[in-house]
Amino acid sequence: MAPITFAHRGARLLHPENTVPAFQAGLEEGARGLETDAWLSGDGQVVLTHDAGVRGPLLGLWKLRVHESTAARLARHGVPRLADLYAELGCDYELSVDLKDDAVVAAIVAEVRRTGAPARTWLCSPDLELLRALRDDAPDFRLVHSTSRRRLPASLERHAADLADTRLDAMNLRHTEWNKGLVALFHRFDVQAFAWDVQEVRHLEAMLRNGVDALYSDHVDRMVAVVAEWAERPGG
Repeated sequence: MAPITFAHRGARLLHPENTVPAFQAGLEEGARGLETDAWLSGDGQVVLTHDAGVRGPLLGLWKLRVHESTAARLARHGVPRLADLYAELGCDYELSVDLKDDAVVAAIVAEVRRTGAPARTWLCSPDLELLRALRDDAPDFRLVHSTSRRRLPASLERHAADLADTRLDAMNLRHTEWNKGLVALFHRFDVQAFAWDVQEVRHLEAMLRNGVDALYSDHVDRMVAVVAEWAERPGG
């Protein structure tokens, strides 16, 4: 099966990242999924922005602190709520969400269950304890350990087994940290291999040769084209 193609923060080379126009463009470019980042606003809404502080053309050198601002005020500076994403684009796509802090977890689970698609929602975090706790609270969601190899234990086989034992769904590493043997190792434990920051054609093709299960890229059209071409090759 072809890997999931995630538009990283939407089609961020065409529109401001993590905005509804960027997400819409990502889907229009053919991505099967969207990637975003989630925080909890000061009034308890799930908002989609990468950083804890938001800049805008009307703010000058000032930043709005997400935790101290209402969702309505953040929206005036281009930050949508998760509810806005669903209202505008529905939920017929894979959605990968970086959980930027613990406070957003319960709210995002509730919002996705209310208006989204839990089985197509991949919640990503470097915090294994958070993911383990979330597994019992959100059995209908996909959970992804997203980190770097230098933060993993020496025994990658033991780590893959631990992810399988706690029923986590995927391991997410930068594309430079994957090789074919490592992908096969995680697959042996029924843990999927996700690769992020895959921008160049040669890197996309390398990940396809390695058999990864998902790709994250800023170059959505390039990613989609390479995956489509790969699928048409004998044995692709």
